[in-house]
Amino acid sequence: MADFNVYAQRLGLTFKDLDILAEALTHRSYLNENRGVTGHHNERLEFLGDAVLELAATRFLFEKFPEKPEGDLTAYRAALVNTQSLSESAEALGVNDMLLLSKGESRDTGRARQIILANAFEAIIGATYLDQGYEAAERFIAAHIYPKIDAVVASRSWQDAKSRFQEAAQEHKGVTPCYKTLREEGPDHDKRFTVGVFLGAEQTAEGAGKSKQEAEQAAARAALDKTGW
Repeated sequence: MADFNVYAQRLGLTFKDLDILAEALTHRSYLNENRGVTGHHNERLEFLGDAVLELAATRFLFEKFPEKPEGDLTAYRAALVNTQSLSESAEALGVNDMLLLSKGESRDTGRARQIILANAFEAIIGATYLDQGYEAAERFIAAHIYPKIDAVVASRSWQDAKSRFQEAAQEHKGVTPCYKTLREEGPDHDKRFTVGVFLGAEQTAEGAGKSKQEAEQAAARAALDKTGW
């Protein structure tokens, strides 16, 4: 049986009401599968935590980069609190082992698990805010999110992959990448596109997505990884 007091200690948090932490760690699928279990899933706390996180991250970036324009700060924030960033923080804290999930959801990996972990991280922020107040929630965010900003800026992960690859290709090769649709599969309501990115006549990489834009971004990320730019 889950020991939420132990979980709180692992997270470096204290709760007056451990039920709110239990809620933050409960996925909708768990309650659907266990109809006799009382309690709530974490989606409302996720909604609240998202707003607290956005406010905290915005203030942090506003103060850290006093000369940066609004556009850069917005891009920094998006990279700092995106699904990958939050899921990595959640995984580092061991949230994966704390979650209450259905048997089916517990087997999910990849992007699906990333989303679940990121949502739980936001729900934990929401729970901390309700139970302990904004300052406690902000301390949690400061400990696990703010330190990432230097790497975000250095790696330029705040800039979208297509823009990064275009700049790199122009710098290293003196050419502008072009994108071509290689395959288009599936019914109209569930299309999947595969796009290749080319430097001149040579294909550098390819990527897939539910839209051409998503596939192009995936291809650009793959090209950046392949070239090491």
